[in-house]
Amino acid sequence: MMIDNSYQAVMARKNQIMKSAVGMDYSDFESGSIAFDYEAMMAATGYTLDMVIKTQAEFAIGNTPLIELKNITELSRKLAPSGKGARIFVKDEAANLSGSFKVRRAATSIHHAKRMGYKGVISATSGNYGAAVAACAAKAGLKCIVVQECFDSHHVGQPEIVEKARKCEALGAEVVQLTVGPELFYMFLRMLEDTGYFNASLYTPFGIAGIETLGYEIATQCRAQLGKDPDMVVCTNAGGGNLTGTARGLYKADCHPTIVAASVNLKGLHMASDTQFNLKSFTTGHTGFGVPFSTYPDRSDVPRSAARPLRYMDRYVTVNQGEVFYITEALAALEGMEKGPAGNTSLAAAFALSQQLDADKCIVVQETEYTGAGKHVNAQLSFARNNGIDIHFGNPHEEVAGKSIILPSHPSLISATDFDMRHLRASLIKNALATISHEPTDNDILFLAAETKTDVDFVKEIINETK
Repeated sequence: MMIDNSYQAVMARKNQIMKSAVGMDYSDFESGSIAFDYEAMMAATGYTLDMVIKTQAEFAIGNTPLIELKNITELSRKLAPSGKGARIFVKDEAANLSGSFKVRRAATSIHHAKRMGYKGVISATSGNYGAAVAACAAKAGLKCIVVQECFDSHHVGQPEIVEKARKCEALGAEVVQLTVGPELFYMFLRMLEDTGYFNASLYTPFGIAGIETLGYEIATQCRAQLGKDPDMVVCTNAGGGNLTGTARGLYKADCHPTIVAASVNLKGLHMASDTQFNLKSFTTGHTGFGVPFSTYPDRSDVPRSAARPLRYMDRYVTVNQGEVFYITEALAALEGMEKGPAGNTSLAAAFALSQQLDADKCIVVQETEYTGAGKHVNAQLSFARNNGIDIHFGNPHEEVAGKSIILPSHPSLISATDFDMRHLRASLIKNALATISHEPTDNDILFLAAETKTDVDFVKEIINETK
């Protein structure tokens, strides 16, 4: 009997495919309504924090340096009001195998896939995660396929994405490149079903547990180097796993700083639009992913995402493309650290936020990433210019995504713009309510309070607004 591989049929089988490809039955955690047992799902991996630390060490991952950016801090203090200008530190995740924090996610998944007897792994990503999965699969002796959303309909791809494909192939992965749109998830499901490989998803509990070690290290290294906890930790935010895992690791170290999400402002651009796909100069860490995944996390490739950033987020700020390119160059010129621009989204935000904090405070930029070839600032700006983007120095807050990139004419123009957290939290609640046809249960209300880092009264207030 022939299997129906039409788009509709494959999508109808997605839960069954995912159950086989992850080895986890998500229905075990469901309540039949909005609520599900998130902590039970996280615990179902069977891996403690200590076990994850040990696994990552076997892959030569983790224990990356925490570096004080003394010159950038000094520049911040020159621009800040008297007594302001918190010390800025960066966790140099580019020192990891594959060159980014995402290898922490990959190691846990690959270790589990190997232990469970899978012959290979598949990852759907256009970014650093593909290289991370490929690197760990190579060390584990597993086959690896990376499904990459790469091109527009004219077969034109951003240099950053094309560079990542090169890195994946160099690390032994087979790369399947697709055009932007719904075919990515469809082909991903087809390959999982056809190969029987493990789904090394960004959004499983295995992946998020891997990032917990990063938050835990930030806490322990700050205590060792400074004798105190960080006052603020800034995380670049896209799909939400980066912030979620880091915050969970901080909490496991009994460390509770202000958790700030930072994204590049790409308001007005649609990430799945063929015509707009190449008008952005950041392939991740931007509002096109950060906002929708924060307010509706279960849009991912698994039935329930383990990346749920609004559970942990205290503030959400945006910076503009020109500001991130500028701070990327400043990091190289002032600190001798040449890093990929996407990882510097959080640094651009931290530079502005530092000027709001007292000088005796400590702010940690939670990650860096490798750079080179198409990931470099020059390649991205050249590609933007060739696509008709106006690039000039001026006020970055006059930048229009898809039309201009404005590099700040002076570092004092770098700022971080706060999102309305109430609006984000209300959006999550309203999106959740739209998934049921009955009144939310008491358990749903408690769950939504945890999801939004608020309380029952706030959830009930938003519920009443929807009636």
